[in-house]
Amino acid sequence: MTTSPAIVGLVVSPGHNYWFHSHDPADGVGPHPTTYPDQVEVVAGKGIVGDRFFGRATRLAAAVSFVAAEALQAVEEGLGLAPGSLDARLTRRNIVTRGIDLNALRHGSFGLDTGDGTVWFEAAGETSPCAWMDDRLAPGARGALRGRGGLRANPTTSGHLRLGPARLEFDGEHDPRRAGERVRRGRVPR
Repeated sequence: MTTSPAIVGLVVSPGHNYWFHSHDPADGVGPHPTTYPDQVEVVAGKGIVGDRFFGRATRLAAAVSFVAAEALQAVEEGLGLAPGSLDARLTRRNIVTRGIDLNALRHGSFGLDTGDGTVWFEAAGETSPCAWMDDRLAPGARGALRGRGGLRANPTTSGHLRLGPARLEFDGEHDPRRAGERVRRGRVPR
C-alpha cells in the first residue's frame, strides 16, 4: 500500500527539555512546554518560529527536524508493542511525516507544500536518536530508531506548513514504501 505524502504532526518547544550530559533523561528534563499546532511558520535560514532551534546556526544543519510516522510503527513492531501505542510527536522532531522516505532526502534539496506554497529545505543527515527516546517512548526505542531517527534540515525559503496532505518536490529517487526503513548511518539509500 502506498500512502500519499502528509504531515501528521507538528511539534514546537521554546527550549530544550533534555540535556545530553545526564545519564538519566529524567534528571535532565526541563520545564519548557511542547505544543502541537495545526500549522507552523517557517523562516528561511532560521527555522520554525517559536522553536528552540529558531535562528541558531549549527554545524548540524538542524534548524528543523523530521521523523517518519512509519519509523515509530517499525519501533512498535520491533519492540512488540501494540500498534498505535507510540506517539511520534514525543520524539520532539518538529515535523512528523507519513508517506515520505526521509532517508532518501538526505544531503539534498526538497520542498513541501501543504496548500500555502512550497517551503524548500536543504537536508543534512540523520537526526540520531538519544536516550530521551528510551525514557519518553519505550525502553529500547533509541536502538530501534537508529538508522531511521529522522532528518535534519535548514529551510531555504519561508512559508507555512500545516497538518494534512503534502506535495513533496524532490529530484532524486523517492519510494514512499521505504518510509521508516532503517539504513546504515551516513549512507544515503539507493
